[in-house]
Amino acid sequence: MQPTIVVRGEASREVPPELAVFSVSVAVRGHDRPAVVAKLAERAAGLRAALDAYGDAIERRETGNLQVHPEAKPGHVRPAAYAGSVETTVTVTDFGVLDEMLPNLAAMDQVSIFGPWWQLRRGSTAGAEVRRDAIADALGRAREYAAAVGARVDRLIEISDDVAGPGGVSMAAGMMMRESAPALELDPQRQTVQASVLVRVTITEPDISGKAE
Repeated sequence: MQPTIVVRGEASREVPPELAVFSVSVAVRGHDRPAVVAKLAERAAGLRAALDAYGDAIERRETGNLQVHPEAKPGHVRPAAYAGSVETTVTVTDFGVLDEMLPNLAAMDQVSIFGPWWQLRRGSTAGAEVRRDAIADALGRAREYAAAVGARVDRLIEISDDVAGPGGVSMAAGMMMRESAPALELDPQRQTVQASVLVRVTITEPDISGKAE
């Protein structure tokens, strides 16, 4: 049986983000439920119109987390007020519009913004590149180990990232805004892409003569 070497290869690189994701919500509070619902619909429509103005710079808009609920004081059966909110998640590909978009949205009445969170696309080429780097790192280590015992790498048996752990992409939170603000400059946060692979190779017969006395 040929001797084998099992090595782990790792690689990491920082790359520019490809997406900016933020959450924007509108809120309403009042003493009359129908009035709260109507006002919430009005503010949500205003938010949609404001987002429409940015056209293709927005890749995706997803509405979720709609709430309308009563607020009661301790010891009282009847609600003291009603509150409503609706949240929209926005994905932007043109980072140049963010300097204007976020302050403009934050200036709207009863609007809250959370983000942006900088991300890479699923299946980004950066992931493939760093995995290739990890494989090259593993093969380089295998050659070093083989040379240390007077052998050379002969045949590749296996490459696996299931055992070693797949490469991952970190997503960093950005900023939160709740009030009107002038135009501001945002610096997209570079993303760290990491990969770890396990490589198994066979080596030629080691030459260990004279290695041990």
